[in-house]
Order: sequence, then C-alpha cells, then structure tokens
Amino acid sequence: MRYQEYGLKQKETILLLHGGGLSWWNYREAAELLQEDFHIILPVLDGHAGSDRPFTTIEENASEIIAFIDAKLNGSVLLIGGLSLGGQVLLEMLSQRRDICSYALVESAAVIPSRLTNALIAPAFGSSYGLIRSRSFARLQFRSLHMKPALFEDYYRDTCQIGKRNMIAFLKANTSYTLKEAFRESSAEIHVCAGEKETGEILRSAEAICRMRPACRLHRMSGLRHGEFSINHADQYASAIRQIIQGVF
Repeated sequence: MRYQEYGLKQKETILLLHGGGLSWWNYREAAELLQEDFHIILPVLDGHAGSDRPFTTIEENASEIIAFIDAKLNGSVLLIGGLSLGGQVLLEMLSQRRDICSYALVESAAVIPSRLTNALIAPAFGSSYGLIRSRSFARLQFRSLHMKPALFEDYYRDTCQIGKRNMIAFLKANTSYTLKEAFRESSAEIHVCAGEKETGEILRSAEAICRMRPACRLHRMSGLRHGEFSINHADQYASAIRQIIQGVF
C-alpha cells in the first residue's frame, strides 16, 4: 500500500481513507488545513490509481493498514477518518484492533448489504467499462457525484487508471460489507456522519452502526449528499476533526 504524507512526523498522526473510485486527493485540502498541527497520512487503497496491489477485500485493506501502523507508528494513531469504502475499511480496522486509534470519523459508510446491486455490478461494468475513458461520459458521472468542479481532472485521470477487475472487486465489496461483532469492543470514540440527502441505505447504515455500539455519536449533516462533507467542505471537515480531538464535536 502506498501513502501520501503531510505535516511533521513528530506530531500526532491522523489517517484519512478515501472513497471508492477516488484516491488520496479526496482529503488533500483537509490535509493541507491540518498539516501544521498533525502528521497526516493518506493511504491509497488497493486497486485504485497509484496503488501497488490489486483490490482483494475490505478486510485485507484493513489488515494492511494496521500492519503499517504497527511497523511505522507504534501500533496506534490519534484519529482515523474514512469515506464510503474508506469508512468501511475504518470500521473493519476498529473490529480487528480495538485500540488502533483514539478517535474515529466514519463518513457515509454502508453496512447493510444489497444483494441486487451486488449481483448487477459485474454485468453492468462488463458492458460499460470502456466508456470511462470518454471525457464526456466522465463529466456526466462526475456531476452525478456532486464533487466540486476543481476535482474533475483528478477524478478523470485516476478513474482511467482503475482496471475493470479492480473496479468490480471494490464495488462488490462495498455493496456486501457487514459489521463484525468485534466492532462492539472498540475503545475509540467513534463519530458517524451521514449527509441529510444521502440514500436511505446510507442513513439506515449510520443508524445500524450506532445501534451496534450505542456509544457512537451520530451526526446528520444538513443539506449534504454522499461524500460532500469531506470532499466539498474540507474546511468544515478539518474543523470537525479538531473539535473531535478537543471533545466539543
């Protein structure tokens, strides 16, 4: 697994895990806002542009990052955040290692499997995958994600680098992930964020996460769609991280 880093290594460490189909630039602006006070690490999840391994499972991604934290960061970090697929990897990390971090910020993570969507992924991408290199098609897809226009070139460049097998693999993992019982035992202070305009699946998932571990703190983000909190409102996202650490979020 490869990583982008910001800030000074002697500062306390924050890891931020990007969404499926994106890459480390998902959190670039937030990292720039936090780098004076923290050591920021942005892993590139397996199978994504700039990664060094094909995507296998959410569980293996979680294990890889935990191994990195063990080897380079003394076994734990201050805070881990994750969006969508990255949020699922974060939930899995919290399940695999109860004390992997002091604070966790889970954004827009699905934990209610969708059998129908999962079954349709392979045939749908088998017939349409070639279109991802069309700029006009990419712009339509990009608009549907409601990301700010300044990120289009990053999105287009990196989407073109994701192979069909990897894209199908992480989308199928994303639509089939379920929480492990061990998640209940996490010692982290966990904050769960979901946009007010998210799909019912994501809103129900946020509630399910908090039911499994009632100490979780649920935040409904007014007026926001999927991923907009960290991607389009990096200043608010960085502020939320500071407030979580200060105990006022």
